[in-house]
Amino acid sequence: MAHVNARLNHRGRLLLIERVLDQGWPVAHAAKAMGISRQCAYRWVRRWRTEGEAGLHDRSSRPQSSPRRTASVVEQALLADRAAHRRGPAWLAPRHGVGPRTASRILVRCGTPALASLDPISGELIKSSKATAVRYERARPGELVHMDVKKIGRIPAGGGWRAHGREMGKTSAQKKARIGYDYVHSIVDDQSHLAYSEILSDEKGPTCAAFLARALAYFANHGISVVERLMTDNAWAYRWSLRQICAEHGIAQKFIKPHCPWQNGKVERYNRTLATEWAYARAWRSNDERSQALDPWLAYYNAERAHTALAGISPLQRLLPTC
Repeated sequence: MAHVNARLNHRGRLLLIERVLDQGWPVAHAAKAMGISRQCAYRWVRRWRTEGEAGLHDRSSRPQSSPRRTASVVEQALLADRAAHRRGPAWLAPRHGVGPRTASRILVRCGTPALASLDPISGELIKSSKATAVRYERARPGELVHMDVKKIGRIPAGGGWRAHGREMGKTSAQKKARIGYDYVHSIVDDQSHLAYSEILSDEKGPTCAAFLARALAYFANHGISVVERLMTDNAWAYRWSLRQICAEHGIAQKFIKPHCPWQNGKVERYNRTLATEWAYARAWRSNDERSQALDPWLAYYNAERAHTALAGISPLQRLLPTC
């Protein structure tokens, strides 16, 4: 298709040819009548005479050769790694000796869907995703932290439906069995993205308060000795049960607008990473097996994982100059 500002679409080019060749207009007169340059008009006439009507269609602007393009074998290896591990350009790029931007272009050129659109277990395309171009970041660690709870179903002994398929849970006994839920409490620093998570049995007020106390101690051990603001949703446990501990540490509580979870987006995005890279990263055989994997994953997340929002470094690397 012709671009939106083009003087001639395919129909206009046919009209130009009709006026010049059939009606005998001089090319310069036809060009002036149609509001284009003589050079442009001569080009389309020349194409018609050389190729016929096929010459009036748009052509790709892609060059005939691209000597600096990434080798095909590297592209195929990168795509295979993406399919096997379902990781982003920042993780794929150093494994294949290219830049993150180059890795991103390879994925886009090959039509690879975004990770957010894929099922975390099977890698199948299941949904489309929305993204926002508006980003913000606090000036210093501890100026603002985000807190939330991720509720995940417990895994029965031997594994659940992710391990055994959808047939799991169809018998009467399996339907009546109440497995329950784990509550993953998490807190994330806005500036450094340092995160702390625990699996707890509920999301009641005393549980949330005790978790916050342990999280503040964890942050203090990693160089964030002062937390100024705490952002949460409007859950009763957050609004009332955290008041005492926040007052003791001089923390101002901030609440998002009701039904606007994106305002607490840093921890919501962390919850998605938590689900993709830990909770549903593979088919676990028991709930204990998954629970025991949280602390090693959290250590990797804070110390080793390359964060796109941090220009490819980890939270602890960003904190290092201030620790």
